[in-house]
Amino acid sequence: MTDTSRPSRPVILGQNQYGKAENRVVKITRDGSTHHIKDLNVSVSLSGDMDEVHYSGSNANVLPTDTTKNTVYAFAKEYGIESAEQFGIHLARHFVTSQEPIHRARIRIEEYAWERIEHPGPGEHSFVRKGQETRLAQITYDGSSWEVVSGLKDLTVMNSTDSEFWGYVKDKYTTLPEARDRILATEVSSRWRFNWTEDAQRMPAWDESYAQVKGHLLRAFAETYSLSLQQSLYAMGARIIDHRGEIDEVRFSLPNKHHFLVDLEPFGLKNATGDGAVYVAADRPYGLIEATVLRDGCEAKIPVDLTNL
Repeated sequence: MTDTSRPSRPVILGQNQYGKAENRVVKITRDGSTHHIKDLNVSVSLSGDMDEVHYSGSNANVLPTDTTKNTVYAFAKEYGIESAEQFGIHLARHFVTSQEPIHRARIRIEEYAWERIEHPGPGEHSFVRKGQETRLAQITYDGSSWEVVSGLKDLTVMNSTDSEFWGYVKDKYTTLPEARDRILATEVSSRWRFNWTEDAQRMPAWDESYAQVKGHLLRAFAETYSLSLQQSLYAMGARIIDHRGEIDEVRFSLPNKHHFLVDLEPFGLKNATGDGAVYVAADRPYGLIEATVLRDGCEAKIPVDLTNL
């Protein structure tokens, strides 16, 4: 009888993982008539001794993805959600330490922010969804060491002046005029890696760190007289590294949200920036500026393609 449990030719299984993606969990904490919201989208990915389920279909080492989903909701109730990072740490530690075949857990979290609606009535339980950005966190644990990468996406920022673009390479295909006064706008997507890697270290204050990083990012963007979006990117990353000792690496992906001066000459109108100009906002095609900023002596570990994180 032929053994069909393993491939008959020299084919081996490579990297593999499984889990439950995009578990939407909303936790309401009641402090009397004042309520607090944590609104997360949690994805669980597990890996370890999973060869046999691929070769023969044996599920002996498989924790059902439905169980990982249930764990997310149960942990939200049992432990609460202090921060996206802390919640991910609880989950990752649980999956690795409670299941012998699981050697590595990766938890990815998106957090959606809400703010209170101020009103004269009793209680503080009315909210409006914030539209500024989505907070991100990825927690990876292998039973001995941690990697925590936080970040944000969809944070749109603009400087209506203090930006120039000139002195660039020109060839026969160049039509872009040089600009000594332009709008600089982008939609920030960023990830930053913490140097907290083991339980013996003091854990960062995750919420405070996020707020501070975002603040430094915004201040650097606002305070940099920019001759290129690359210069602004570096200033943002350098300010974060300089002011936040718990972070060793920052990665940015910045699409240039182009604003072009409208030609109003056919209507007998001048459209000078000094007078308050009219622009057309072009959503595509767009320049895409990406780079990593590192603490001196540190190694880059955040993937170059942020869509994989």
